[in-house]
Amino acid sequence: MDTHNRVALVTGAGSGIGKAVAQALLHDGYRVVLAGRRLEPLHLAAQGWGADRALVVAADVSQPDAVAALFAQIKVAFGRLDVLFNNAGVSAFKAAFEDLDYAQWQTVVDTNLTGAFLCAQGAYRMMKAQTPQGGRIINNGSISAHSPRPNSAPYTATKHAITGLTKSIALDGRAYNIACGQIDIGNALTELAAPMTQGVLQANGQIAVEPMMDVAEVASAVLHMAALPLSTNIPFMTIMATRMPYVGRG
Repeated sequence: MDTHNRVALVTGAGSGIGKAVAQALLHDGYRVVLAGRRLEPLHLAAQGWGADRALVVAADVSQPDAVAALFAQIKVAFGRLDVLFNNAGVSAFKAAFEDLDYAQWQTVVDTNLTGAFLCAQGAYRMMKAQTPQGGRIINNGSISAHSPRPNSAPYTATKHAITGLTKSIALDGRAYNIACGQIDIGNALTELAAPMTQGVLQANGQIAVEPMMDVAEVASAVLHMAALPLSTNIPFMTIMATRMPYVGRG
């Protein structure tokens, strides 16, 4: 299918990785739904990138009613969905494990895991019912789906859980031509990650500056995954700054 006839949904599209991916999809000709909590950043993200092909929707993905309303708007506006980039998430609270309270834990779980489930389920239902049947779900896993940073238990737990969600969707989606993959991203330079350029806590207790990569490289990787025919899938892709402390012992 020509990209100009394909519809993609990006959650957490108002900033960072989501913004870069939404803009790359628009530039490539997709019709793109940009979803996030606040409308103003979403409109700014779409501006100048093919805004005539963009649908901006304010939605809190942790809330079932908001997600249902989001997919209802997609159905009315475009009639189908070909790609979901399940990206919305909140970062870990930088607190010692013993000091985390229930509200902090629940906030991260509600957005990173429950929100990803709700959006994937909405996309799955639409992709199963549409003609031609099928589509692709790409989950943002993060390097934390493999290895934790200090003081990041809620974030790390949800990102490990995303891996299980990805595998389950990939298995269940086979019968309906629904492909599901995960991209695990390490040290992309965004507004959220910028403080890492000044130093970040390491497992040995030291503070160290970590190498970063251009977020545009992440957008290109997601674009590649999205462009594959549904007969082909990348179940897991890791993209990271080459010299970041991940492979090996620091």
